[in-house]
Amino acid sequence: MNRIGIYDSGLGGLTVLRALQKQLPQEPVLYFGDTARVPYGTRSAVELLTFGREILTWMGEQGVKMVLVACNTSSALALEQLQREFPWPILGLILPGARAAVQMGRRIGVLATPATVQSGAYPRAIREACPQAGVWQVPCPALVPLIEQGRSHTPEARPIIQNYLAPLLSVQVDTVIYGCTHYPLLDDLMADLLPPQVQRIDPATALVRAAAQELDVLGLKHHGTGGGVRFGVSGFPRNFSRLAQGWLGAIPPVEAVNLPMVQGLPVVD
Repeated sequence: MNRIGIYDSGLGGLTVLRALQKQLPQEPVLYFGDTARVPYGTRSAVELLTFGREILTWMGEQGVKMVLVACNTSSALALEQLQREFPWPILGLILPGARAAVQMGRRIGVLATPATVQSGAYPRAIREACPQAGVWQVPCPALVPLIEQGRSHTPEARPIIQNYLAPLLSVQVDTVIYGCTHYPLLDDLMADLLPPQVQRIDPATALVRAAAQELDVLGLKHHGTGGGVRFGVSGFPRNFSRLAQGWLGAIPPVEAVNLPMVQGLPVVD
């Protein structure tokens, strides 16, 4: 059974998994969280490319038919090279998220990791889709650790999020992109702190729509019943399983994966 692979640094990719199960519930999934090396948001392009190669090599050995890179930083810094190196479709979040945003507004705020902000990937993609759009970015280094450590709904979370939203509210954005797959896990707090007229864009939904179209075009859709999810992590399975329970509604079985070392591939800086 060929699965759709999803990988992220940790819990954030669960938002992509959730969108995939909603839109394509029949598809079997292989989910990998690189929890031993979370967060990705301050990593270099060389590191992210190396991590991606290791993960995709392992996924290829498991027989995936498509991979969704459920990490905006990896999508910004490593996706194009990975697409050149591996034989199956590999889709990222930036372009689908940008296209979804310009359908909703013209004053677009992007909350993202420092590396994604520095890459400029979202402003480029947004202006490619709509040259008239204004784009404001805010790096949010504290949010991924907050979520991965299970502190996303503690009293300390609210003022941290308020601080990150303040620059966007000051310029009166009409749309906010969650430029990291972890951030939709904070959507209830975001909704409470943003004006009701501000649209919130989760690129995961747009990514899965693009994946569904690609599966149709390539004739790769699974037509059986629900395929289920196999979970693997590079860190401690028990920690991931415990934290994931709150987002999945059940304790998932999670296996520890020792990633293969990738030898002989050129490093692109």
